[in-house]
Amino acid sequence: MEFFSLEQIKELALDYGYWAVFAGIAIENTGIPLPGETITGVGGFLAGSGELNYWLVLLSAICGAVVGDNCGYWLGRIGGWSLFIKMGRIFRLKETDLAIAKAKFNENSGKAVFLGRFVTLLRIFAGPIAGIAEMPYGKFLFYNFTGATVWAFAIVTLSYFVGKILPLSELVGVITKFGFVSLIVVIAIIVGSVLLKSYQNRGFSLK
Repeated sequence: MEFFSLEQIKELALDYGYWAVFAGIAIENTGIPLPGETITGVGGFLAGSGELNYWLVLLSAICGAVVGDNCGYWLGRIGGWSLFIKMGRIFRLKETDLAIAKAKFNENSGKAVFLGRFVTLLRIFAGPIAGIAEMPYGKFLFYNFTGATVWAFAIVTLSYFVGKILPLSELVGVITKFGFVSLIVVIAIIVGSVLLKSYQNRGFSLK
């Protein structure tokens, strides 16, 4: 997925500014494997060096993520299921098995769309998969926007501040590790919330 070198991404961000950030993450979220996370990080880095505005980089990243995921969702919703079935036949999967998998995704679709924002492959394919699974659009839009906002704020802010200390090449490595750590933290919070709710439903109290 390394279509561009880090220097080329930096040049694109310098030449096209906020449009580069918007387009990079939008194309990635449509389902095309571009390095959207790196492009967003470079935008935050340039904001930290005073070459771009922090708030406009953040807004560009959020809008790009939301628009890209929506495009991916509708591509999956309109024509993805038939393609999914054809691919399943290649791997000798029955349509009934695919339908079961589709139903399983819908059971946890909100979490998948939100958490997928922090994992590269899921960030690329979460939108199209949600469309294929016919996830209700209102629900998708909510989790898509929420996840995009949290993810963009985390990446842009991290890049803005850490980029003042580390060179760009090292910053990219930090961003990658941060994505994994963030995912673990979010999962831990969700699991903790579920367990707490379970205890409360059984009549337990922490007071």
